[in-house]
Amino acid sequence: MKEVVLETRVKICAYEELCESDRLLVDEARNATMSSYAPYSGFSVGAALRLVGGEVVTGSNQENVAYPSGLCAERTALFWAGANFPDRAVEAIAVAARNADGELSRPISPCGACRQVMLEVESRFAAPMRIILYGTEDCYIIEGGAGELLPISFDTDFLK
Repeated sequence: MKEVVLETRVKICAYEELCESDRLLVDEARNATMSSYAPYSGFSVGAALRLVGGEVVTGSNQENVAYPSGLCAERTALFWAGANFPDRAVEAIAVAARNADGELSRPISPCGACRQVMLEVESRFAAPMRIILYGTEDCYIIEGGAGELLPISFDTDFLK
């Protein structure tokens, strides 16, 4: 039997320590939480993407009483970017969340479905995206892309 140790490198910093372009992207994600439709969970998530070329695309979670019919903020933004900028890779994604008490102190991480979509977008453009997860106390930065969040992943190699 073999054993493999998987590591994920996460940089932890304060919002103020982010570079200006990352702060602006986080601010867009924070603002996107305000357009969330989350009447059932009360949990609003915003995502902001910076595309190659500098365009910024945002998305927010959209709930439905039939929960599986809703969509996460990350996928809302990624699918909109894919439909409107099909030739532009995603350089970075920022994610922020709030509940009835306000912005969360700890960063949230994308769900499994969003991680899989992020991985597919990276594969499509052969470029990892910088992932910035915002919390009022800390921000997490993952430089290595979605593979860092989904290390044993399903990809197109399995379909060959």
